[in-house]
Amino acid sequence: MPASARPLLRVAADLVSLTKPRVTRMVVATMLGGMWVASRYLRSGLAGEAAVERAAVPATQLVLALLGTVLVVSGANALNMYIERDTDRLMARTKTRPLPAGRLAPEVALWFGVAISAASLPLLFLGVNATTGALAALALLSYVLVYTPLKRRTTLALPIGAIPGAIPPLLGWTSITGRIDAPGFLLFAVLFLWQIPHFLAIATFRRDDYRRAGHKVLTVEKGDRTTRIHIVGYLALLVLASVLFVPFGVGGPVYLGAAIVLGGGFFGLGAAGLRPSAGDRWARKLFFASMVYLVLLFAALMIGA
Repeated sequence: MPASARPLLRVAADLVSLTKPRVTRMVVATMLGGMWVASRYLRSGLAGEAAVERAAVPATQLVLALLGTVLVVSGANALNMYIERDTDRLMARTKTRPLPAGRLAPEVALWFGVAISAASLPLLFLGVNATTGALAALALLSYVLVYTPLKRRTTLALPIGAIPGAIPPLLGWTSITGRIDAPGFLLFAVLFLWQIPHFLAIATFRRDDYRRAGHKVLTVEKGDRTTRIHIVGYLALLVLASVLFVPFGVGGPVYLGAAIVLGGGFFGLGAAGLRPSAGDRWARKLFFASMVYLVLLFAALMIGA
């Protein structure tokens, strides 16, 4: 490789890292899950005879929905990194990112985030449908302009930030249906409720990082006991939401069994955190379990839809 090409490759790699590729992959996976479930739901006839015709969505529209989702999530993440570049310097897990490490100029990250965000919305509004475009715009604006600034002001930033974080599977649903149905809302609800214990587990074993950065998280502001009570409460609601797909005709006995087993295990691990002896090791286990739970739950839902 010519030496002159190496700096360009490093810049390209840093631009990609601004999009938080691991987060984006998870978002895309849940979005595709929403697409799959919506398509199966419409073809089942449960949404009415007219819905069966809407299930045949052109391949071009599906590609544009996927591309638009990737761009809007990537843009939101890049703008989030731009805004938080100073606090990222104070956290061990973020200080090596391109901006706090000084590998990229802040204005480069800003315009990169603005450009791909601006490209995403016309793709979704014009290439998919207005409902999907509006939801994507809501996710982008609330994540960048509401959630990100609130992280240093109030612990309510977490549930507020969980709203845009839960929209991707709904984008998958509306890209197929063009509307928000009850099962689509349940997809949103499951991801919303899942994010709370998932993040609180991180905030438990990385509490010192968040304290240094001045982020208002429950572990810093209210302590571990309150945090763990919140985890258990949200896990109970998550298990309830996950089984509600069945009464709406999404997921049969196999999915129901999987949701109960997975939910019971996840809830049990969360409840174990209420023991005085539970420490940061428990929180790390809960974090990894949350990832496994979400993947397996969506897999069961897609199989059983």
